[in-house]
Amino acid sequence: MLREADDELRAICREITSSAQSEDAWAEQESDDMFQTSHYCGGFDADERAFCFSYHSSGPEMWFQLSLSEVMTLSEGRQLSFEMRPAQ
Repeated sequence: MLREADDELRAICREITSSAQSEDAWAEQESDDMFQTSHYCGGFDADERAFCFSYHSSGPEMWFQLSLSEVMTLSEGRQLSFEMRPAQ
C-alpha cells in the first residue's frame, strides 16, 4: 500500500537527518522504538540496514522500512510517498 508522507513522519526524518550519522553509527545504537509519535514507532534495525516502523491509526497496524537515503529524500520533500504493508 502506498502512503503519502505526512508532517509527523517528515519530522522524524528531519530528526534522523539532522543527527548526520552514518548507517554504521545508526547500527551501533540499534533500537526498535527510538522514535515514538502519535502514529509511528520505530528505529534503526542493523540486520535490515534500515529504519523500521509501525504505523498505528484507526485501521490495522501497518509496517514499513526506509533506508537512510529514503529518510533523507523524505526529509527534503523530494520523496512524497512510501510503501507499507499490513503487520504480520
